Amino acid sequence: MGARKREMADRIKEERKTTAFAKLNNEPSSPRKMRLVADIIRGKEVFLALNILKFTRKHAALPMEKLLRSAISNWQAKNASADVAEANLVVKDIRVDGGRTLKRISPAPQGRAHKIRKRSNHVTIILDKK
Repeated sequence: MGARKREMADRIKEERKTTAFAKLNNEPSSPRKMRLVADIIRGKEVFLALNILKFTRKHAALPMEKLLRSAISNWQAKNASADVAEANLVVKDIRVDGGRTLKRISPAPQGRAHKIRKRSNHVTIILDKK
């Protein structure tokens, strides 16, 4: 391994020590609805984001809250000696990507069929220090 490659690998390792992430795959709600909730908490502090999600009346807020708690837990596992309240964790990045689409057919008049697309999504939350 060359010197530049090793330096880059060391730098990436150091960056990953402060960040933590959690992924949620194949959540059975449409990505469009999940992005509405994701936009609310993007860039916010972790405890503020948890409070926002707790009182948001969207259906997608509950799985998002569970995912955020999982990301906090992952950060605690990486930084056992540090305290979450003192770390000033922020939702650095949150991505909502389209997942698998289940295709169904609904009967329509005159022998026709209409397509029903049951969408799902993948959500990734990345936490970092402020």
